[in-house]
Amino acid sequence: MILLKIIFHINAIAARIFYKIIYGKSLKIGKGTTFRKGFSLIIMKGKIVIGENCFFNNYCSLASTNSITIGNGTLFGENVKVYDHNHIYADIDVPIKDQGYKHAPIVIGNHCWIASNVVILKGVTIGDNAVIGAGCIIHESVPANTVVIHKQQLEKRLTKKP
Repeated sequence: MILLKIIFHINAIAARIFYKIIYGKSLKIGKGTTFRKGFSLIIMKGKIVIGENCFFNNYCSLASTNSITIGNGTLFGENVKVYDHNHIYADIDVPIKDQGYKHAPIVIGNHCWIASNVVILKGVTIGDNAVIGAGCIIHESVPANTVVIHKQQLEKRLTKKP
């Protein structure tokens, strides 16, 4: 296990260098932040700021046309997707790919846990110490110190007999 951790850290250092060369001042990554296999970062416009000691598990991706800010010590489960934009699709006479994007900044606080298979959409602020349960789609802001779980999971918990 120690050998695997060393390999992950070496790969994360290489990824940081690669992304800094490509994106320059549009990207800031704090000390101690690490990524696992399949991490993807795309800045079409805008910026991405990642705090210190964050962890991104396998196949996470961040895509920005505006701004994504992540606080210190935030943990991401596998396959988390963060998009600060979405396609405009209002005009049926124009192909969606030609209509552009709507965008709004995303802010994720300090010491959050974003579990596996979560999607975070434009304009969302997630407060410090929030927990976002597996499989959630976050399209509205989440206050600090809040736990969000998928509605189906909540219904199962509420109906489960002791």
